[in-house]
Amino acid sequence: MRHKARTFVAATAALGLAAGLSGCGGNADAESGTVSLTVVATNYGDSVRKNSEGYWDRVALAFGAEHPGIDVDVEVYDPDEVDEKVAALVERGEAPDIVQTDSYSEYAARDLLYSADDVLSVPVQASFVRSLANAGEMDRAQYGLPFTASTRLLYYNKDLFERADLEPPKTWDELRDAARALKAQGVEYPIAVPLGPEEAEAETLMWLLAGDGGYTDSTNSYDIASPTNVATLTWLKENLVGEGLTGPVAPGDLNRGEALDAFLTGDAAMVNAPLSLIRRIEDSSEPVPYGAVPLPSRDGEDTPAMGTADWVIAFRNDEHRAAIGQFLDFLYADKYVTEQAAQYELLPVTTSAADAMREDKDHQPLWSGLDTLQNLRLYPVAETNWSEVAASIRARIGKAVAPGGDPRKVLESIAKTAE
Repeated sequence: MRHKARTFVAATAALGLAAGLSGCGGNADAESGTVSLTVVATNYGDSVRKNSEGYWDRVALAFGAEHPGIDVDVEVYDPDEVDEKVAALVERGEAPDIVQTDSYSEYAARDLLYSADDVLSVPVQASFVRSLANAGEMDRAQYGLPFTASTRLLYYNKDLFERADLEPPKTWDELRDAARALKAQGVEYPIAVPLGPEEAEAETLMWLLAGDGGYTDSTNSYDIASPTNVATLTWLKENLVGEGLTGPVAPGDLNRGEALDAFLTGDAAMVNAPLSLIRRIEDSSEPVPYGAVPLPSRDGEDTPAMGTADWVIAFRNDEHRAAIGQFLDFLYADKYVTEQAAQYELLPVTTSAADAMREDKDHQPLWSGLDTLQNLRLYPVAETNWSEVAASIRARIGKAVAPGGDPRKVLESIAKTAE
């Protein structure tokens, strides 16, 4: 069912004010008079936490108080509705000025977007976490402005580890040995490995990165069926799945939601999960005592952490260019970046906000995630066919680690989709 947020205006005629707009960001021409900006945003709320309407309401009202010549009209939609809504507006020639969603490449490829250079001031551009800014680039121009970020960590049940006299693993061999010990203690899922159709592309990327591979090579071109990736899935198939250490449900049939539920109930001793799992643990009637560490690498050396991000994009509209820049500069103030990250257990997208949260003990549950920020590796979202490749991974990757499965052939079949 479609959920539409209330629409609100950041600056009203009741203020009795009109201000000329000076250029902001890039080489935007000066504008004058009142400008009405349209913004479409994604709702991050759930059944426990407030939805995102309040956040955008506060930002728009505060912005309007400082910029009485600009009205901001925001509509907030659930994640599965945003893309359809925006696509319909674009096809009607009514593209919003600003959209906050999970992709940018399609519209950037059609030359419909402003780049960061076009609309952001230099200090705001420089404030972005570099790994996130790089992920927002296409053809050496940044079109995706990071809005939220998250990472995946290996969560472990401290009680179950203590009973088995275990420490958090740092290598794959230690991970396998820990899973063996947990299985001997009667743990149902020593390590849950969800490679089912819900979000297998995330779990897969975590393991590939830990094995010093990934979906792309050093030039950011697809390299899905690389020997390194084949070796990673082969190890997973033979050492964890093959030894029955991943639980009673085959990885290809296990969705992320079911794996997280198993961890929350104490049935799973280890699971890879986003930072939002912290909120679910804290909201549980019987919170699981947990620790969180990066997924061990093959040899214990540091490897990139799997990251995800949502983006802000700005559609070309020369009459609104200066106002768009002013609003975006305001949106990326530390106050609002920190508020968004803290409310939903996400990572801040600017270095200054990240540094401040790392020094604040109130944000201690996020410190493990903050430590990964400078070394995140995201999905190849600059590839316009990433959604098709991700769908292929969700449909096929579970077969790679199943009994009789062939990791090389499965990865090669996915690579054909990428080509």
